[in-house]
Amino acid sequence: MSDSDALMWGIEKDPLLRSTITAVSLFDRPPDPKRLRERVERGTRLIPRLRQRVVSAPLVASPPRWVVDCNFDLDYHLRRVAAPAPGDRRALLDLAEPIGMQGFDRARPLWEFTVVEGLADDKAAVIQKLHHSITDGVGAIKLAMVLFDLEREPDDPGHTPAAPDAEHPSPWALTFEALQHERRRQLGIARRTVGSASRAARRPAANLRSMGELAASAGRILAPATTPHSPVMTERSLSVYFDTVSVPLDETKRAAKAAGGKLNDAFLAAVCGGMRLYHERHDTTVEQLRTTMPISIRDETTETLAGNQFVPARFLIPIAIRDPIERMRAIRELVTFQRNEPALTFTDAIAGVLNRLPTAVVTQLFGSMLKGVDFVTSNVPGVPVPVFFAGAALESQVAFGPLTGAATNITLVSYLDDLHIGVNMDRAAIPDRDVFIECLREGFDEVRKVA
Repeated sequence: MSDSDALMWGIEKDPLLRSTITAVSLFDRPPDPKRLRERVERGTRLIPRLRQRVVSAPLVASPPRWVVDCNFDLDYHLRRVAAPAPGDRRALLDLAEPIGMQGFDRARPLWEFTVVEGLADDKAAVIQKLHHSITDGVGAIKLAMVLFDLEREPDDPGHTPAAPDAEHPSPWALTFEALQHERRRQLGIARRTVGSASRAARRPAANLRSMGELAASAGRILAPATTPHSPVMTERSLSVYFDTVSVPLDETKRAAKAAGGKLNDAFLAAVCGGMRLYHERHDTTVEQLRTTMPISIRDETTETLAGNQFVPARFLIPIAIRDPIERMRAIRELVTFQRNEPALTFTDAIAGVLNRLPTAVVTQLFGSMLKGVDFVTSNVPGVPVPVFFAGAALESQVAFGPLTGAATNITLVSYLDDLHIGVNMDRAAIPDRDVFIECLREGFDEVRKVA
């Protein structure tokens, strides 16, 4: 594992900090069982991470590693259930909630697919559950495209690779590999330190300023925030509630363009508007809330689907600005500043240092950073063309990101002409969930009117 992924894995000693991604994909009809099984089996061979479990070296404080599971059983990971009555959207989400709340079996690969048949109008769904240490949101879309087709009846996909050989690493082998990893890591740090020292010697004043800026940035990123900024969404629990909001893609883009921004600016502005309205419903005025937003660092050179390619930004965001254009512009400026935080490029290095501390210490440190977050947002570019899964056409895909201590996670996934927004709410933090969703919809309506 990378140091960042290992940190995400390790802090789950506190269940509130679990990093489980749950997605619900709705299809126009049930996928063909035989073709679906063949396609998923093929996917586990094309993407080795789907057959790997996590193991740790017993004697060295190094990141865990992935090994091919000697007990891999596709039937454990691919399940089939009948939809509960009445088979509507709410029944489907009620079924997905306990699936998302359950922790993974750490002795197995960290994913599960549940096929749901018997929904209203003869539709079907697949509830996909994935641990965040496998990949991020953008990687999950790329991973899904290995399983999906561009036609309902596609041509034969061709040769299926052989299944990878199971691995049986002994404790001594794991320890030796961990020591080798640490040796390579320390050599890399030493080389970078020498190079940095050489450059600093040539420009001492400029580098002192850069070091000061980096230290200040790291302080902002790692600053404790144990108390939520919201006076309303204060409680936390292990129970979640899923709901959705859908809005037109083109209209939202045009609203963003009217403010000189992009889709993410309109998305964040709509969420902030909904937050303002929700607090006003509770007779409370709040100027700012604390949010966490992943910033993707994937580009055209990033080939791997597995692993995370993002850095987390945590900052205060204004929610009291009533004019949606002014709100979008203020948020665009703020997010631009956050993207340029000097310490964000050192996230993995910071994680490397933290991973060498006792797990209980790291968990407590991250709990102090994350449990004061009011909400999380994530914008995941989806698929712009129709796709199919074992003969079934995808109608919508909604992702419910992990709370990791926040009151709610609001994740946007685009598909064709719509934005499908998954709202994962802590039941203790937001007991009046229908009111919260109504306020979010009104927040999106505020922004869309700009178009």
